[in-house]
Amino acid sequence: MNTKQRTIKAEVSVSGTGLHTGEKVTLTFHPAPENHGFKFRRIDIEGQPVIDADVDNVTDTSRGTTITQNGASVNTVEHVLASLVGLELDNVLIDLDGPETPIMDGSSLQFIDALVEVGFEEQEADREYFSIPYNIHYSETDRKVDMVAMPLD
Repeated sequence: MNTKQRTIKAEVSVSGTGLHTGEKVTLTFHPAPENHGFKFRRIDIEGQPVIDADVDNVTDTSRGTTITQNGASVNTVEHVLASLVGLELDNVLIDLDGPETPIMDGSSLQFIDALVEVGFEEQEADREYFSIPYNIHYSETDRKVDMVAMPLD
């Protein structure tokens, strides 16, 4: 487990089609400074609004995860964010020239491949960790949702 924050060494782009919009879109990952977090920037909208990838900005989960902030939204962010978290990255700016991330092959693999290709850079700042002190269970039987979060150790 990395104790320092990490970003990518260089920018890298992938292109594809949005699953729900059917629009062609290019997504570009950029290195970001310490404590930046994950942010999406809609470069197709005047003023290029930025949307923090934060649970407080989730506005819809009916057909993927949509985040909204500063008058702009990004749809279907979950596979992009899964690739970043899975690679233990902390700070990345993600440019999009459309309203939805490309679906690629339906997984995070092509995002991961692109990010691995440019490599990673350790930053000076320490990582902040969210620790779960005890088991947490969440269930929505009508939606067939059942989740359990457990402490790492």
